[in-house]
Amino acid sequence: MRKVVFVDVVHNVLREKLEANQYCCVDATSQNKEQVLEQIKTAFGIVIRSKFTLDSGFLEEAINLKFIARSGSGTENIDLVYCNKRGVQVFSSPEGNRNAVAEHALGFTLSLLNNIHRSHQEIKQGEWNRKSNTGKELSACTIGIIGCGNNGLAFAKKMRDLGAVVLTYDKYIKVEEPGITQVPLEGLYNDVDILSFHIPETEETVSMGNHTFFSRFKKQIIVLNICRGKVIDTAGLVQAMKEKIVLKAALDVLEYEAKSFERFFQNALPEDFIYLKRNPNVILTPHIAGWTTQSYYELSNVLGHKIIEAFGPASL
Repeated sequence: MRKVVFVDVVHNVLREKLEANQYCCVDATSQNKEQVLEQIKTAFGIVIRSKFTLDSGFLEEAINLKFIARSGSGTENIDLVYCNKRGVQVFSSPEGNRNAVAEHALGFTLSLLNNIHRSHQEIKQGEWNRKSNTGKELSACTIGIIGCGNNGLAFAKKMRDLGAVVLTYDKYIKVEEPGITQVPLEGLYNDVDILSFHIPETEETVSMGNHTFFSRFKKQIIVLNICRGKVIDTAGLVQAMKEKIVLKAALDVLEYEAKSFERFFQNALPEDFIYLKRNPNVILTPHIAGWTTQSYYELSNVLGHKIIEAFGPASL
């Protein structure tokens, strides 16, 4: 029997695909960690979003485990080294929400370029400011995109199609797309108006966006972060904004995020977060860039295809 334990809630299409191929799906979404630990001892697969960290201590109990399916892009909550050593395949589904992320990034970009968010707040306060809210068109902008995986490339294509000059940097992925120019990291510093991060959280990328890094840009820039919060050092970003190195920012993720963000506002808020919250040139959203009705379905649909392609029906 190929037992698959669902630790987090995902779209039903994944369960339907697996059960149609004779997998036994177990709903553990309401169970605590100790109860889940009992379930995975006989599991063939685990489906998760971000409820638990699947480290070696947790996974060594799953002696029959063949795969972990992560609904989403990031896999930083999974011990990939241990999985590789054990021969456990790890699937993620960035293809499922790349368009949602790209559209969110586009919304951020247009709002900041045209001062939509700021002027909306001003009008609510009884101010009618046209001149100070003069916008800038995408065709007059150069955008630098750090990270050319599924999400970064999807955003790059949208920017290209809307007339922006698009420069991309990725240390590991080569991009060959008409109208998109791949450059070394230093190739972004001279011309970029908008800088957007689309990279995973690794030891190499944590705090990549810091004050020193932002200071290398020749123009005053707009910064977008739609990947992982810890990629940007919040204190460094705030300092860069105070010094007018960074003019505006839009963040869908924050350095302070943990597995759950709901309790964040119950504690004393960090001073840097308060600065961002009060700044009219900053937009904050609660990690929803890849979270749409369509992507919720596609994230699970993609995982279903990958699992069946890798292991086939359970009856074989």
